[in-house]
Amino acid sequence: MKMFLISDNIDTTTGLRLAGVEGVVVKGREETLGALEKAMADNDIGIVLITELLADLIPDVISDIKLNRSRPLIVEIPDRHGTRRPPDYIIKRVNDAVGIKLE
Repeated sequence: MKMFLISDNIDTTTGLRLAGVEGVVVKGREETLGALEKAMADNDIGIVLITELLADLIPDVISDIKLNRSRPLIVEIPDRHGTRRPPDYIIKRVNDAVGIKLE
């Protein structure tokens, strides 16, 4: 089973290619959707890495895949500039999911 990267910049793609992960650089929603569809059509790809900026362009599609499909696993990663999410992002998601406030 392979990993595949969908990135918005060449630096992230080059770095992961050095680690053996193939990928593409795309711009915009339509190119992102096209790359994701191609990755999902390849039965050898089990994990799709996608940069946070691109994932923010297609949150509805990402949610649908995560909720309704067993393959591929979609992992949102920061790019070379770091994460764009607030520091309490994970705690906030856990609080929303569990329904209680964690400190």
